[in-house]
Amino acid sequence: MMQMERTPRELGYYFPAEWEKHASTWLSYPHNESSWPGKIHTIFPYYHEFIRVIARGEVVNINVADQIMEEMVRNALEEAGNDLGRIRFHHNPTNDAWCRDHGPVFLKNNVAEIPKVIVNWEYNGWGGKYDADLDNRIPLRIAAEMDIPVYSPGIVMEGGSVDVNGCGTLLTTTSCLLNPNRNPHLGKQQIEQYLADYYGIEQVLWFGEGIEGDDTDGHIDDMTRFVNSDMVITSVEHNKKDPNYARLKENTKMLSRLRLLNGKQPDIVELPMPKPLFYRNQRLPASYANFYIANSAVILPTFRCREDETALSVLTDCFKDRPVIGIESVEIIWGLGSWHCLSQQEPE
Repeated sequence: MMQMERTPRELGYYFPAEWEKHASTWLSYPHNESSWPGKIHTIFPYYHEFIRVIARGEVVNINVADQIMEEMVRNALEEAGNDLGRIRFHHNPTNDAWCRDHGPVFLKNNVAEIPKVIVNWEYNGWGGKYDADLDNRIPLRIAAEMDIPVYSPGIVMEGGSVDVNGCGTLLTTTSCLLNPNRNPHLGKQQIEQYLADYYGIEQVLWFGEGIEGDDTDGHIDDMTRFVNSDMVITSVEHNKKDPNYARLKENTKMLSRLRLLNGKQPDIVELPMPKPLFYRNQRLPASYANFYIANSAVILPTFRCREDETALSVLTDCFKDRPVIGIESVEIIWGLGSWHCLSQQEPE
């Protein structure tokens, strides 16, 4: 494993859009009962279905604590009808399952001798809210196992806080990346420079607050996502009394004023918010924007409400090259995240 001196951007590496071909998807198997208090046993049928759909089109790499956990997960996946020939296990202990935020960020370079590298951002449990010592080691462990170069910028950054179009533009929020519980010593311009240097992008488009119930302080992957290089879907709330109404309306206004590097205004597609979801009187961050783009399908969280069908239709119109498959997320969202939060793609 090599630590690199020049930045990825200087060497021509970039973070591909999620719809580009994957070599695999990385997951960290759920085991932390405090993330789904009283309900962790209810999530596995849906989580195993998530793995099964991804594995139709790519290898699924799963972090587990040890051989004992691996055997337990193997048996559970086989019983659920998964093809174990498409699944690889890695003995990497984690604090939790949110691989989008603690997993390896893979960059690619189509002409370099070394086509792939890993960025090892720091991860502090969303501003010190949760233990993250094991999670924070995951990128380095995987880089060592794969024997590929690694960059360690030395600042906190989470995968769910950014979204890219693969053509130089990145979306994020001020409520997360400028939160003093992440990198209090850095200002907006300095953060933008890190994003440029270590994601290989040229343009940062900033949004404001995240959705109600999101304990990450406002991840973009619950609100606004690229679906191709010139098109974004953005979440909208039609109930004026809902706390999300004003903040999502403001995001849509901001989108309409933005221009991409090619000078175009992005095409904007509105995605409804699901019916508000509560558990133990806690508002949960249920959002259709937390879909995952796998090789075989776009996997959409659904929430047992009439808005599910609208969301499926909207995304089906956006993705002509792969099916959109809804997997119920009512149990999963009690952990305060869904399919995108749980996964991290590795490009070919």
